[in-house]
Parts: sequence; structure tokens; C-alpha cells
Amino acid sequence: MDIDKDSLPTQQDHPSPISFGLDLRSGVPTYLQLVQQVEAALRLGHLQVGDRLPKVKDVVSSIAINPNTVLKAYRELEIRGITSGRPGVGTFIVVAPPTISTKAFDQLRSELVTGWLRDARGVGLEDDAIVALFHSALSESMYLANSEGSRSESDGDA
Repeated sequence: MDIDKDSLPTQQDHPSPISFGLDLRSGVPTYLQLVQQVEAALRLGHLQVGDRLPKVKDVVSSIAINPNTVLKAYRELEIRGITSGRPGVGTFIVVAPPTISTKAFDQLRSELVTGWLRDARGVGLEDDAIVALFHSALSESMYLANSEGSRSESDGDA
């Protein structure tokens, strides 16, 4: 069976809704930054099931990285069950986690920006300190949530 490659969708017909960027100071391997960006875009609803990721050559030309790095990221996304590659066609999102509504997300984001982040900047914290404080608070909240869950389970055994 012959396939008419001219009739297949192209990147120009359906451009990817995501473009990648790199933080060279983060210490996170480049391929993992790409994976994390896809996962974040899924959580925020910017990517949906069926969306195509950018072609490897487009990523390479836009952020000047080795094609093998992009391939490694796309392979990792496949291993995680998030994408599926179709030779000659592209890499597509096959599963997305549940997301909150856009209205709820926008409200939470607005409260963060106009409240906590404004206060943090008001006391002189810079970006790195804000990120460190946020990560610390997030870790603490996860620890507390896990401790409370363990406590209520042991209370139920009594």
C-alpha cells in the first residue's frame, strides 16, 4: 500500500501548542526540562490528548540543542505513557491528567500573584529565594498531609 505523504498532516497544518525553553542555571538535565515542560503544560490544560509535540528538528533549531536530547525526552514521555510516536507523522499526547477548571486556576494564580508573591517581593526576596521558600512550604504541606492521613488511619484502628 502506498501512502501519499502529501496528504498527511504537516506541522504547518497543525502547529504544536507548546514551545520549549531552557533554564541553563537550573541544574536539571536538558531532556528532563523538556519532559517537565510537557507535564506542566498538560496539568495546566495547555496540551490536550491528540496534540502533537514539535518536531525534533523544530525544537533543535528553536533552542539550539542536540537532536538526541530531544529524542531522549520524547522517549521518556513514551516510557511514562504520556505520548506515542508515529514514525513519519509525529509524537502525540495520548493521556492527560485531570485538570482544574480555567476559572479556578486563574483565581488561584491571581491570589498567588497579588497576595503571597507581592508580599514576598515586598520584603525583598528575589526569584531564587521565592522558589526555595515555595518548595520548602510545598514539601512541608505534603509532609503534614501525609502525617494527618497516617494519624487518622491509626485513629480508626483504635
